[in-house]
Amino acid sequence: MTQPTVWPALRYDDEPAAVRFLTGVFGFREALVVPDDRGDVVHAELRWPEGGAVMLGSAKHTEGTHAEMKAGVGAVYVVTDDVDAVHARVAAAGFDIPDALHDTEYGSHTFTASDPEGNLWTFGTYRGAS
Repeated sequence: MTQPTVWPALRYDDEPAAVRFLTGVFGFREALVVPDDRGDVVHAELRWPEGGAVMLGSAKHTEGTHAEMKAGVGAVYVVTDDVDAVHARVAAAGFDIPDALHDTEYGSHTFTASDPEGNLWTFGTYRGAS
């Protein structure tokens, strides 16, 4: 598998819960989680089974370049061949789906869900223009 070369980075107020949600409901795989001495996640890497990855960390950490980033204000697009299965997991878990499952004019089967802190996650079959 090719290593990801673009890493969306998100911050969370409850990052352990975010890791559990992103792996348990969306289907990411935990690759690395680095906690601090209080159990807050300093850095986490989650891999998407079909390729790609995201990073996340705690909004409680106020040092470094990303210190001003707020939790819950990001948006990520994730390509998957199994949009219906991801949608079914999100719906079964009872999470908000502000953009219902639909087909787009540009050929994507897609939907958008909110994670528990308000980040928007769009899952679709569209792989970008060639």
